[in-house]
Amino acid sequence: MDYINAFCVGGLICALVQILMEKTKMMPGRIMVLLVVTGAVLSALGWYEPFLEFAGAGAGVPLLGFGNVLMKGVREAVEEQGFLGLFAGGLKAGAVGTSAALIFGYLASLIFKPKMKK
Repeated sequence: MDYINAFCVGGLICALVQILMEKTKMMPGRIMVLLVVTGAVLSALGWYEPFLEFAGAGAGVPLLGFGNVLMKGVREAVEEQGFLGLFAGGLKAGAVGTSAALIFGYLASLIFKPKMKK
């Protein structure tokens, strides 16, 4: 049943994003930011953990999960460092995922020929 929940929730998130792309003039970058912010807001309200327990990877893998990771990092850093934790927490918590994306993106650009016009 866990797989079915993850598949259905992840598919629903993807379908909603596709509807946003088709029916609005929002660019993909703005939709990605909207997903990250939604994950952070759900985490701040305390609704993300129950959602994650129900949906599993369907909620944890997409950009909603990245917003949750950023918010957890900010929350922990604010408890430890005070006001400066607002800035340091999200960067520290999201550094591994961001670094991996940059490294894999760079490696992919070395292996494949980009089709960008000069």
